[in-house]
Amino acid sequence: MKKRVALSLIAIGLLFIIAVESKKVDLYKVLGVDRSASQREIQKAFHKLSLQYHPDKNKNKGAQEKFAEINNAYDILSDEQKRKNYDLYGDEKGNPGFDTGGPGDQGGHTYFTSGGPGHSGFSFRPGDWQNMGEQGSSQSYSFSFGGPGSGKQSSFGFGLDDIFSNFFGGGMGGGSQFGSFGSSGRSQQGRSKGTAPSIPTVNSQLYKKEIVDKGMTWLLLFYTSNLRGIQYYESAVEEVATSLQGALKVGSINCESDASLCKELRVNLRRAPKIFVYSYATSESGSLVEYAGDLDVKSLKSFCQVNLPRFSKRVNLDSFNVASESSRLPKVLLLSTKKSTPVIWRVLSGLYHKRVIFYDAKVDEISDPSVRKLGVNSLPAIVGWLSNGEKEILKSGISVKDLKSAIKEISGLLDNFEKKNKKAASVKKDHHSEGDKSKSIPLLTSSNSFDLCGGKVPVCVIGVFKSSKTRDKLQSILQSVSQKSFSRRQSNSFGSRDSVSYALLDATKQQSFLKAFEKSGLKSSESLLLAYKPKRGTYATSQGDITEEAAESFISSVLNGDVQFVKTRQKPTLE
Repeated sequence: MKKRVALSLIAIGLLFIIAVESKKVDLYKVLGVDRSASQREIQKAFHKLSLQYHPDKNKNKGAQEKFAEINNAYDILSDEQKRKNYDLYGDEKGNPGFDTGGPGDQGGHTYFTSGGPGHSGFSFRPGDWQNMGEQGSSQSYSFSFGGPGSGKQSSFGFGLDDIFSNFFGGGMGGGSQFGSFGSSGRSQQGRSKGTAPSIPTVNSQLYKKEIVDKGMTWLLLFYTSNLRGIQYYESAVEEVATSLQGALKVGSINCESDASLCKELRVNLRRAPKIFVYSYATSESGSLVEYAGDLDVKSLKSFCQVNLPRFSKRVNLDSFNVASESSRLPKVLLLSTKKSTPVIWRVLSGLYHKRVIFYDAKVDEISDPSVRKLGVNSLPAIVGWLSNGEKEILKSGISVKDLKSAIKEISGLLDNFEKKNKKAASVKKDHHSEGDKSKSIPLLTSSNSFDLCGGKVPVCVIGVFKSSKTRDKLQSILQSVSQKSFSRRQSNSFGSRDSVSYALLDATKQQSFLKAFEKSGLKSSESLLLAYKPKRGTYATSQGDITEEAAESFISSVLNGDVQFVKTRQKPTLE
């Protein structure tokens, strides 16, 4: 019986050799790439073909053998040294022989090698065909099974069970499918045991330091070395990570070396690796979400995009009021024609979560009055507001070459805007720390206009400036004057000192507000004091150079009713 089995195995080996030798496969043609193809091109070709011919998806006759052939070609061409040897000798080991790429000759002897390092393989010399099986003969045929530490693996790259199962439909342990005939002994399910993926490794320390609640989406491959299919999963993960470069990061976690981390994360591996996304789609704190779809790039990429952060609030520009949410954080608004929040904005909203407040709005065209009101002249655009209410156009006419560079560019804008906000906040804090005498005079904006110059305020005194120098001068004057008591103050019709509010106005940015008042004197003056009565819609302006004494005199006259007020042209509005 054993002798018959041995003879059968030898016969099978001969049939395989004849079939391979007659085929003379070109590995580059197997993957459909040129000999000058880059590693990236080889990887893309492999992934496309492996998805097409994987036995789980393709049940056509020959698909299984084709898949094994593709794996073998990729194993050799993806390895720099093996590819070099193959290009030179037709053999990835550097032997001038024959190994699926083309025949070679050495001293009139033709060799066929198969199996990974440590596999004995087999060879034929002249006369071996006739002497096959004669023990002790110098020209005997050597046919061996098993590599180091293996009881069943053959130098072909498949086990005894595989041989009988696939050739005879059952037998010794039956059921397992054909393996790859690759030089590394890789099976059709992918990478052989003990081989880790090339994706960067994430350990327990890195996971807690770089991933947990950092605002960045991660695509994670969980595996153990005894699982088949690692290469297949790895290829899909790398392809998606490349297409979404800048939007997410990628890592692999070995549940053997980091068993405690996998246990903590409740990741249990049985038959195959698993893919998870560290997601911010459902809550502010991140969480692992398992991918359960088909292992193709399109589906996995779509899954990743769904799980990107969602910290930007979608708003209607017509009813948007930036002052509705009081915060010490700066605020930014993206204006675009997109029907939903763009991927770039979602990614940034995660990276700057709890540092910057994000909004986005869909607009149809640049001529939209609400867009013009914000001072934007091209789309897409980013408008920002500091915590003190100052508005700034961060970027307009944004051009996106690729995701990674766009995120980097806009991140630079947000970093600078965040620094401005901290500086503005520190100035305000310094003024408050000096006591009421140095209380900061706020800048009048759309977000604070109701409190400072709304209908319930009898009169607001506004220092209008055109440069930073005149702004600082008015700030100092109004800070000092606002703390002083004026004669007849308590007997006038305005009542307590809280009946007067003080503010500064940037004339270069708030032209629409100034249009409501008489223009004489506003164009030629670098600074101006304006007293405005919101309820009555009237105003008065100071005359001459503004000094602390002149400002005190003007405000005292306003409170005592000694200044003539005139009607505004229209109701003043702020941008």
